[in-house]
Amino acid sequence: MMPSKYFVFLCFCCCVMRVHSACWRGLNPLANISTPVWLTKMQSIMSPGSSIRHNIPGGKGPYSVGCTDLMFKPTREGSFLRLYYPSQDDKDQKNTVWIPNQEYFTGLMKFLTRHQFWGKFLNLLFGSVKIPAKWEAPFKSGEKYPLIIFSHGLGAFRTIYSAIGMDLASHGFIVAAVEHRDDSAAATYYFNETLTEKTWLYYKNLEEGDNEYLIRHSQVLQRANECRNALDLILDINSGKSVKNELGLKFKFEHLKDAIDPNQVAVMGHSFGGATVIQTLSQDKRFRCGIALDAWMLPLNDQVSSRVPQPLLFINSEKFQDLGSIQKMRALYQPGTERKMITIKGSVHQNFADFTFVTDDRIGKWLMLKGDINSNLALDLSNEASLAFLQEHLGLQRDYDQWAHLLDGKDENLIPGSPFDEPHL
Repeated sequence: MMPSKYFVFLCFCCCVMRVHSACWRGLNPLANISTPVWLTKMQSIMSPGSSIRHNIPGGKGPYSVGCTDLMFKPTREGSFLRLYYPSQDDKDQKNTVWIPNQEYFTGLMKFLTRHQFWGKFLNLLFGSVKIPAKWEAPFKSGEKYPLIIFSHGLGAFRTIYSAIGMDLASHGFIVAAVEHRDDSAAATYYFNETLTEKTWLYYKNLEEGDNEYLIRHSQVLQRANECRNALDLILDINSGKSVKNELGLKFKFEHLKDAIDPNQVAVMGHSFGGATVIQTLSQDKRFRCGIALDAWMLPLNDQVSSRVPQPLLFINSEKFQDLGSIQKMRALYQPGTERKMITIKGSVHQNFADFTFVTDDRIGKWLMLKGDINSNLALDLSNEASLAFLQEHLGLQRDYDQWAHLLDGKDENLIPGSPFDEPHL
């Protein structure tokens, strides 16, 4: 899930003031939205000399990281993925655009129920931001890699967990981030049959009188199916099946043939994506384990707690979960199952998404995009615990067990279990 709608809206406004406050004197952007003067002035503000800095961290592992997109079938029922993967070290490749279309900013404004003007403005602020992963870099073949299917949160989309995707890829994973088409993404799209026109799908707000549980439960079922379809697609590519990328990109997916161990597959997600992890595990035993980042438990029914035999790791923020949600997580602690739960001290819900890195500390903390803990440290703790868990339950021959102590909360910045557990009351 995203943070409070009004907090996020204010955050974007504050980002404007942070760029160059003097440029707003005597300027009413809403009144001048249709004039080129405003756009010209904003573009000059956002020139390379601007004071804004975006520091989405790259991976810390030994592999170079490449990035590409894959759309399979030009319909709403097809799969749409962003892939992060170990790549050849090609210095000629350019970094990847973080948020690649203005429509995603429009979708964020629809999610936040704000005027579409702000989507155009956000595109000016963030549309040129890039992440330190090489776009369509050649795949590093010659090894077999474990696979992670990643599910985004409510009001999010496939590209905004890039810090997680890049770090896992730098440690030798292929990460396929699904863009969900269940009306929960800020925006997504598919093509018509002739591939000449995009149809954009924007976040669908609940209406008065809607039963939120029924709607979200229906969505989590679709999301789980989309994760399973993504796995089918990647394993088809792994087996040598020819797959057409409807996006017409140059990346050679045939190089992924025999590059994935089908016995080393996990599912991971944040918030609504965390609920999707649990639902997906309950439906598909090809996923050997799951990692739920600050899972939003509302969409799940009670029956799911007895249908997840695979190992499951909960990594929670300190400020998001309540006792009721923790109790729903604890219901999954069935006899004979492997469960771990840790809480990152001083963290907030948005410490798992890239937005935590694109605001300064003062604004980010005020608007709950950052917690009291340093955002880079929070990400490192989450990723390192995830790597230790994945090594144990995917049978990896790596050195990620150096972080195994984190799974028991043995770090000054972690709480074993939740803040509601003894002796942390």
